[in-house]
Amino acid sequence: MAAAGSCCNTGKNLLQFMKLIGQLKRVPRTGWVYRKVEKPESVSDHMYRMAIMAMLTEDKNLNKDRCVRLALVHDMAECIVGDIAPADNMPKEEKHRKEKEAMKHLAQLLPEEMKKEVYELWEEYEYQCSAEAKFVKELDQCEMILQALEYEELEKRPGRLQDFYDSTAGKFQHPEVVQLVSAIYEERDSNIASHTRSPAPERDIN
Repeated sequence: MAAAGSCCNTGKNLLQFMKLIGQLKRVPRTGWVYRKVEKPESVSDHMYRMAIMAMLTEDKNLNKDRCVRLALVHDMAECIVGDIAPADNMPKEEKHRKEKEAMKHLAQLLPEEMKKEVYELWEEYEYQCSAEAKFVKELDQCEMILQALEYEELEKRPGRLQDFYDSTAGKFQHPEVVQLVSAIYEERDSNIASHTRSPAPERDIN
């Protein structure tokens, strides 16, 4: 009977964990909200594309599986604390404390082995203490400016989200990320040039 009760509690805890994680689908990325982007992406949207980016790495010096896991966990605490942006002016120590408490709460809902793994993945990313964590941090920033490019294209307002590019300038080191970032800048520069180019004068045919 004890085993059955334990199994039931595990199921309930896992359900609670999944419901909390599900909140990430409804937490908008604060930076876009502040810039009045229509229908801004959710935190889970951002994490999903980061995980795909991590999966596509060809760097044999990185543990690809770990990179994907880091991408899936790095913003997990936001299902409880929300997406705290730099514009919120919250001290880094306070932001870290809130997110740490949230991660401890989430981890407690998982079976013992997964509890340890999920929390340690979050800490690894938070403290940037591995090559994989540093790579995923670059993916985080790269995905952000890629999303900025897409919003500028959707709005047909190239150049509007310049502050997101400014905040990541000089922060990309990994060759694969640098390559993608270069492609993003090339397309964005082309969009801006096309937008600002003066239209050719109409020809008088009379």
